[in-house]
Amino acid sequence: MKALNNLTLEQKVGQLLMCGFHGQHADEQITRLIRDHHVGGVIYFRRNVQSVDQLTRLSEELQGIAGEAGDLPLMISVDQEGGMVARIDKEGVTQVPGNMALGATGNPDYTLECARILGRELKSIGIDMNLAPLVDVNNNALNPVIGVRSYGENAERVAAHGAAAITGYQSQGIAATAKHFPGHGDTAVDSHLGMVIVPHDRNRLEQIELLPFRRAIEAGVDAIMTAHVIFPAIEPEPIPATLSRKVLTCLLREEMGFEGIIITDCLEMHAISKPYGVAEAAIRAVEAGADLILVSHTLQDQVAAVEAIIEAVRTGRISEDIINKALERIITWKATRCGYRKTGLVSPETNETAEAVNIEPVDSTESIESTLFNIASNSITVVHNEGLLPLNPEKDVYVIWPEVVQRTEVDEPWSHTDSLGVALSQLRGRVRERKITTQPSYDEADRILKDVSEAEQVIVCTYTSSGHLPKGQRYLVEKLSENQSLIVIALRNPYDLLEISLPGSYVCTYENTPTVVRALSLVLTGELEPTGSLPVRLR
Repeated sequence: MKALNNLTLEQKVGQLLMCGFHGQHADEQITRLIRDHHVGGVIYFRRNVQSVDQLTRLSEELQGIAGEAGDLPLMISVDQEGGMVARIDKEGVTQVPGNMALGATGNPDYTLECARILGRELKSIGIDMNLAPLVDVNNNALNPVIGVRSYGENAERVAAHGAAAITGYQSQGIAATAKHFPGHGDTAVDSHLGMVIVPHDRNRLEQIELLPFRRAIEAGVDAIMTAHVIFPAIEPEPIPATLSRKVLTCLLREEMGFEGIIITDCLEMHAISKPYGVAEAAIRAVEAGADLILVSHTLQDQVAAVEAIIEAVRTGRISEDIINKALERIITWKATRCGYRKTGLVSPETNETAEAVNIEPVDSTESIESTLFNIASNSITVVHNEGLLPLNPEKDVYVIWPEVVQRTEVDEPWSHTDSLGVALSQLRGRVRERKITTQPSYDEADRILKDVSEAEQVIVCTYTSSGHLPKGQRYLVEKLSENQSLIVIALRNPYDLLEISLPGSYVCTYENTPTVVRALSLVLTGELEPTGSLPVRLR
């Protein structure tokens, strides 16, 4: 590897990019980005994953391409938050709980253990960075993009769980990424789709939004991801945080003392790409103080971002010194997580090569399953119960189960989740189940109303992946409530209760992963005592 001062401008700028691609092998897109544009980071999505073995081979293949090009090793990343946001949904990677389920346990030690388990597994398949934990404080019931991805609405609780996750990941050699700075929790718009504003004054931001990030810095977090959100109290111009020097340099770098990597959220999100364009946004992000520019999908945008930054340096708009400082942080970071021997560089502190963190042996499958079940048991929350739980074993049960089939940036259904009806039928007989879509039509709901009219015990499972309970689900619950007492189970969003009449029983699970469904069936039959507490208020 060449000495830093011998790198070309093209090599330097390429290291500042993290890009995604669409294949399950090193396709033309990612090969071109690494070989021709010296891109230093790669992000995986579900589209890249066929199996854990395949993904391990892909990581090795991509690192080989970078090595052949004479570049630094790649920093390979993934969004594996847990719960309903998990890019790797295959045997060999544990389905760890999501943040709100962990928040409901009230026990950061569970969060630490989940991060340790997942960190070891990610490292073993060639991933060096997890774009987690999310430390946004979700205090807006209509937030369409954060919700159960947050540990809750209490800043201290979020901070404690976030710090635990950071410690867990980084103990296994995985770079943790606290996101989305300065805070995306109190928003009612998805920044994937449009511009977002958090209007609070600086005192409020210090008490709520910024607190978890200060704790993340104290915990030694490797990276912090920016939010495409406008904060007038910090930046008086209508500029999203990702492109604001006052936010990234003045606040995060200088005032809060963060010395790690500042990575942008994807610049192809509409809050950025629509008003600025990806190429111009890439320049502005670097000017603001970002070290690593994330462009997740489109080759044309990825190449445009690289070329735009190079041209901005050549024309004097961006000082090459800014590029060098960002690159120094990236090299230090890669050396920590990949080992100096792989980079071909020498530690500036010891003048010696160094290996990456030694990874602990993976826990036994039995031990991991036991841990996950304990967490599920301690997260399920019975919010309200008028004597409908536990279920009466002498009466039949009718379960309405919404199937999650539509994949979004923040909602990725597990490919092997059993329904509640299946789980209940294994514990007792006389269980009928009707599956619906998460967006049922009124006609679909009316057919269920006729079918369920004679049922003795009715369980309606709701599922909301955005800010509002879908109209068809709401219609179904309200119509059923007119004639009988219901058990309503919020499989994801606890705020569903705000949009329906108070049912006979209301239970929150925060996710519908297999372990949670199994624990839920035991709670409903009285074989397991639920101990979870709501991480948010249902005003």
